[in-house]
Amino acid sequence: MTDFNAERRQTMLRVDNLTHRVSLETDTLTILQGVSLEINRGESVAIVGRSGSGKTTLLGLLAGLDTPSDGTVELDGSVISKLTEDERAKLRARRVGFVFQSFQLLPALTARENVMLPLELAGMESPEARARELLERVGLGERLNHTPRQLSGGEQQRVAIARAFASDPVILFADEPTGNLDNRTGQSVSDLLMELNREQGTTLVMVTHDEHLAARCGRQFHIEAGILTEPEAARELAD
Repeated sequence: MTDFNAERRQTMLRVDNLTHRVSLETDTLTILQGVSLEINRGESVAIVGRSGSGKTTLLGLLAGLDTPSDGTVELDGSVISKLTEDERAKLRARRVGFVFQSFQLLPALTARENVMLPLELAGMESPEARARELLERVGLGERLNHTPRQLSGGEQQRVAIARAFASDPVILFADEPTGNLDNRTGQSVSDLLMELNREQGTTLVMVTHDEHLAARCGRQFHIEAGILTEPEAARELAD
């Protein structure tokens, strides 16, 4: 007998027939069309596509930053496509981490304070201890009191990764996490993401145009003109 409850517990992200349209003055632009996928807990997944293919729009919908025109997105048992904006924001604060290409650190705060801030807003105990622990884990134990402008691009992205993992998210979304970094620094940052994915069991979903970075993930999807496909070999491996 199939244990459907166990299956649902294992599935972190379920997307069914997702479509996203934008109304223009004289026409309607379809950015995503009929996207369906399932991602299990702890998986690392890459969504690969060229600029303008719809991958960043898809990531925003998966994370509940926007709502689709049609279809559903279920994240960790919650159908976020049916939640209000406030409800989605609360869910993201509790369960979701983000790493962006542009780092998005607050320039007036130190590395330690940037990591502490979301913890303080969430009312978590001992935010400073947690921030120190994670910054040491990403190799920035000696840079706790440096502001972003005193850090290199790679160091800033490490702070952003520490901040993303600070609240122990069940899933982390990364948007071109190495896009603003040179090859060597990008390799180091991708190493860190993969290590934390394995160590903490956090589901990792990233969008990238970098085929080498995507190849490090357990599964890959390709998106072109708003249509998502998974290579046959990857589907067989996942099964």
